[in-house]
Amino acid sequence: MPEWDLKGCLIPVITPFGPGGEVDEAALRRIVDYLIDEQDADAIIPCGTTGESPTLDHREHLRVIEVVLEQADGRVPVIAGTGSNSTAEAVEMTRQAERMGVQGSLQVCPYYNRPSQEGIFRHFQEVAVSTSLPLILYNIPARTGRPIEPETVVRLAAIENIVGIKDASGSIQYASTLMEALRREGRRFHVYSGEDALTFPILCLGGMGCVAAVGHVLGREFSSMCRLVWEGRLEEARDIHFRVLPLVEALFCEPNPAGFKQALNWMGLPAGTLRLPLLEMSENGRRKLREALVALGKLRPEDGA
Repeated sequence: MPEWDLKGCLIPVITPFGPGGEVDEAALRRIVDYLIDEQDADAIIPCGTTGESPTLDHREHLRVIEVVLEQADGRVPVIAGTGSNSTAEAVEMTRQAERMGVQGSLQVCPYYNRPSQEGIFRHFQEVAVSTSLPLILYNIPARTGRPIEPETVVRLAAIENIVGIKDASGSIQYASTLMEALRREGRRFHVYSGEDALTFPILCLGGMGCVAAVGHVLGREFSSMCRLVWEGRLEEARDIHFRVLPLVEALFCEPNPAGFKQALNWMGLPAGTLRLPLLEMSENGRRKLREALVALGKLRPEDGA
């Protein structure tokens, strides 16, 4: 397998739904173009948490990946979300995505089952041996009920096609412990921030970028922040971090991706609706989000009102 060297702002794309709840393919194509052309996405990730993957059936899931691949058209890598709490299902979805031509796969920690660390290791090992795709682990214990412990990540990093991790633990201590453990073992492994408010400190610890839902609105800023850190221009990167932080917090004031779909709809992009059990933003959430968007110049006071 060629050496994995994907860095920067990887954006987990929303899945636009039409008025009847159907996947709006035309809208999805427009959003992909917008993320690449206007938000400087270094990669697009369909069917992640932000893409409301738990509400997609298998046919829709694979079709969303296909549409994103077609629209990206080789301009940036497409990393498909194909993980599951069923190892057999994760294997099958990953194989199908590989046949479609994706450049990698995002693999969430098995959720709900609450497996042991050995069970987590064997789950990812089974997926890895079933495919030649590069795999990015996804650590998000608040949603899965189990962390991928640093020791488990180090073991998994020895598998050739497990190339990185999206860390959405929300813990800078976890990220620090993990990166130090990888450094001691001499492992070349990409740690991506999956907690948008912690992207700057994770970059400073040696992170290779971010898998950032906020890239829908702040892609250029996060791409710039990554590059400034890597160039040693920490003060400029820190300025971006503090400047965008209020909007990052407002975008997540209600369950993801409600804030992103609302922001994009206000900005004139066809983000569409959400699927139950997720709901549109409350009046209070909309007020907070609008104020933060206007304050950062992402929206004029009259836009989308």
